[in-house]
Amino acid sequence: MMDKNKTKLTLDCPATYQIKVPGELDASWADWDKMLRFSTDKDQQGYPVTTLTGLMDQAALQGLLRRLYSMGLPLISVDCIDYHTEG
Repeated sequence: MMDKNKTKLTLDCPATYQIKVPGELDASWADWDKMLRFSTDKDQQGYPVTTLTGLMDQAALQGLLRRLYSMGLPLISVDCIDYHTEG
């Protein structure tokens, strides 16, 4: 049974997203959006994978995804890892 007091994720609700793309993004990305945290790890085959994590609403998320797309970067994953709604 669903808790009626629990609110849903909405288009204007800020949420923390974690986006993974192959490769290593350069330092200019840190200047583009200071709200994003960047980390680079290796995948199972030893290739670099960049993880971008930040709090944003759906419009900001779409803007970020469009920028990644325009750079020709395929997405490994996009996950909503936490969200808070006012209630």
